[in-house]
Amino acid sequence: MSNVVRVAVTGAAGQVAYAMLARLASGEVFGPQTQVILQLLEITPALPMLAGVAMELEDLGAPLLRDVVVTDDPNRAFKDCNWALLVGAFPRKQGMERKDLLGTNGKIFVGQGQAIAKNAASDVRIVVVGNPCNTNCLVAYRNGRDVPADRWTALTRLDHNRAVSALAKKAGVANADVTCMTIWGNHSATQYPDFTNTRIQGRPATEVITDRRWLEEVFVPQNQTRGAAVIKARGSSSAMSAANGTIDHVKSLLAPTPTKDWVSACLVSNGEYGVPKGLVFGYPVTSKGNGNYQIVDGLKLDAFGETAFKKTMAELLEEQDAVKELLPS
Repeated sequence: MSNVVRVAVTGAAGQVAYAMLARLASGEVFGPQTQVILQLLEITPALPMLAGVAMELEDLGAPLLRDVVVTDDPNRAFKDCNWALLVGAFPRKQGMERKDLLGTNGKIFVGQGQAIAKNAASDVRIVVVGNPCNTNCLVAYRNGRDVPADRWTALTRLDHNRAVSALAKKAGVANADVTCMTIWGNHSATQYPDFTNTRIQGRPATEVITDRRWLEEVFVPQNQTRGAAVIKARGSSSAMSAANGTIDHVKSLLAPTPTKDWVSACLVSNGEYGVPKGLVFGYPVTSKGNGNYQIVDGLKLDAFGETAFKKTMAELLEEQDAVKELLPS
């Protein structure tokens, strides 16, 4: 067995990483012929906890897990990595404004972007999970410009999965019957889960679910605020589903997208759909299984969708302005 993949995971002692690491080591993501080296990054105070996580990984006895690296040094964590899953981020605390969170996390992602560009393998792919993930991805990308723009992605797959499940439940069908879902824009309360281009059992979703008021006034805001609802119910954030969304995001990069379907991901815009070039924006995407996503073109939005699209884009432009001092020209 000669295939080896190095996967760097930040925030590796946190709940999301904890729900993901065994699956990364199992062969589920990279296949049964690929050995995995996990390179785990944490802040220094969390290293004892991370050591415990590493012990558990060893105790899996996973045949494909070749090594586990535990470190607080980004240069070591990203050394020769093929995948960088940036899960860790400073959490928003009581009294913090969103701009404060953007600034605090921005400084973290400056260093991580630089370390990835300096140390990662030439074929590295990056997935930013830690919130606010779009703008964290923007900061890391702009500070790691030696890595091509199409290697940088941020996560809206959790939102995508939530939206698919909600429509399936309303329509009384299986999750697999819902296709062509798009999460436009920001992974935030302004995201737009686009029900107008979605299909249910091959038919337009609006023909299957004819209650337009429910779609606009229940489905959309429910998806936008689902994370807060989980925190209220569970007393903690969406660790299991966020980990699963991250795994799905990577798996969808490594396998061709089924015909007549697409998934959702945030990419560095090249001007598609009128989004300013360079902004990290949520799009409908497909993959040929080569590790990159391509944006689906030609989709149309109705008046409701256009308004939602413009709102989420405006928020991302505001976030970009809030971190402008961290963005090299």
